[in-house]
Amino acid sequence: MRRYELMLVLRPDTADDRVQQILDRTTRGIAASEGQIVKVSPWGRRRLAYPISGFREGSYFIVVFDAPSEAIDEVERGLNITEEVMRHLVTRIERPPRRPDKKDEESEKSEDEGKGAGEDAEVVADTADAEADAEADVLPPPEEDDEAEPEGEVIDESESEAAPKAIG
Repeated sequence: MRRYELMLVLRPDTADDRVQQILDRTTRGIAASEGQIVKVSPWGRRRLAYPISGFREGSYFIVVFDAPSEAIDEVERGLNITEEVMRHLVTRIERPPRRPDKKDEESEKSEDEGKGAGEDAEVVADTADAEADAEADVLPPPEEDDEAEPEGEVIDESESEAAPKAIG
């Protein structure tokens, strides 16, 4: 199973009990397709970047869940036919590789000690330290910026060029 994040934007005039029904139906749909809900976070009412169906605000919700990929189609189908849902987006979350447990590390250490590799491990550690010191000597010192950062809010010019095209 993979981990997904679902962002829902609901109409701001939706009653609280109806919002809860929508969230319950969505989470039940995920659970019915052998998924597991990790977290449901209400973000509250936020201003939209542009009007959607005449609304300038929307109620945001984030649902993090684990599910098979086949479950996504069913969840999206249910959200597409719900009138109160203005927008939704399901994204897959890339998880970092699993770190070994302490038990795994301890078993590796005991295997090394059992082989008599204790002295070899010290030599490898000393070699790694020497290589790290050599790399530190080779790297040039960090350069100082001649241009000072302007104080206050900085606007990325690449974004401001696209804004007039989107509006007009």
